[in-house]
Amino acid sequence: MEQPKNNFKIVSDKKARMILPNAITLIGVCIGLTSIKFALDGKFALAIIAILFAGLMDALDGRIARLIKGTSKMGKELDSLGDVISFGVAPAFIMYFWNLQYLDKLGWFVCLMYVVCVALRLARFNVNSEEEPSWKDNFFEGVPAPAGGIIVLMPLVLSFSGLGEIFFKIDYDLVVPAFFIMVSILLISIVPTYSFKRIVIPRSMTKFLLFGIVLFFGALLVYTFKVLVISIFLYLCLIPVSYFHYKKIKKEKNIVTEKNENDDLEDIL
Repeated sequence: MEQPKNNFKIVSDKKARMILPNAITLIGVCIGLTSIKFALDGKFALAIIAILFAGLMDALDGRIARLIKGTSKMGKELDSLGDVISFGVAPAFIMYFWNLQYLDKLGWFVCLMYVVCVALRLARFNVNSEEEPSWKDNFFEGVPAPAGGIIVLMPLVLSFSGLGEIFFKIDYDLVVPAFFIMVSILLISIVPTYSFKRIVIPRSMTKFLLFGIVLFFGALLVYTFKVLVISIFLYLCLIPVSYFHYKKIKKEKNIVTEKNENDDLEDIL
């Protein structure tokens, strides 16, 4: 009688599915830390590009985890810790080495404030993500950490793009701390911003979407810093749009809810 074969496995199939997204998260952390090394060496252009790659890793890990059903509590916590490093600590150090160190104590203070706000923002996100899915999942509360980490680099990106000197001379000693304070407030605010998680594209528009993506990344490769400046500016312009859109949807949902509640009431008089 043949004995059943025991297939040797180092890890179970379920745990194996968790390895890939967590590995991508850790790669993002390594890239974020490497951006600090680039900033120490004075290679600020490479530091910016490293943060962009860390943002790409952050965008991929969660989507891949959901796609292969490899989500886990460990992955969720690891992702948040990675975001604190890649989009909190790393951008703060990059900007400190570039400009804020010359502002003495004020420069270090705004760095500390920014990193603390990133940590608070991610802690709130972890708590809110445990709630039941709803239409509110299309919006974040405040600016997400990856977006904040890129926005706070705007003065540095602007200096490399050459666009900042076209119309007027920028005083970076004022602009950089102002950007840190603004982004810190946006991170911990409750201003609704688009999450871009549930974008539904009609099949007929797919080819145009793909063409747009290719066009964007092609322009990003050729005119990296100019495209970054325009992208950050457009994202900042979207914040008030997302706010009013959120308010409109909330008002419509409240009207529908009140109507349903009134329909359930009986007239006993």
